[in-house]
Amino acid sequence: MEANITREDALKLLKKYNKEPFHIQHGLTVEGVMRWFANEQGYGEDEEFWGIVGLLHDIDFELYPDQHCIKAPELLREAGVSEEVIHAVCSHGYELTVDIKPEHEMEKTLYAVDELTGLIWAAALMRPSKSVMDMEVKSVKKKYKSANFAAGCSREVIERGAEMMGIELSDLIQKTILAMRSCEESVAAAMEKESC
Repeated sequence: MEANITREDALKLLKKYNKEPFHIQHGLTVEGVMRWFANEQGYGEDEEFWGIVGLLHDIDFELYPDQHCIKAPELLREAGVSEEVIHAVCSHGYELTVDIKPEHEMEKTLYAVDELTGLIWAAALMRPSKSVMDMEVKSVKKKYKSANFAAGCSREVIERGAEMMGIELSDLIQKTILAMRSCEESVAAAMEKESC
């Protein structure tokens, strides 16, 4: 799997179209989560590729929210990014904004964890620790059942993603918490650097 872009250049590209700290943090978080899942699912040799897809997945969201996953190919092609990355990025908008179905395990993972990382992070911010380090599945599931909590995070997409991956929702939540723990410190450090 070829990305045709370095991680460093992918981050610059993300920042070119995204200025809001929230969107940069989300990109960094999904990158870390995707790297964790690459290793967890036996695709360790493609960890960099999975990470770059995670980093760039919402490249068009801040400037073009009404054209999410529709404007992305243009922005990514302009930067010389591979068609594999473009397909993967666009596939996470499947049945929402585009008809590009997640096919590879990596695409199914991105589809499943994108919304879920947002929901887990929102739940973590409610905790005294403001961290996923002490987050448990039951806490997330309790928040998950409340439709008003993190209402922008589609439960339908998360559940469809778990189904695509062939795992139970509880397992997906557990693994995503572990994946977020693996990168929480590096994301926080990167965001600290951003604010300087």
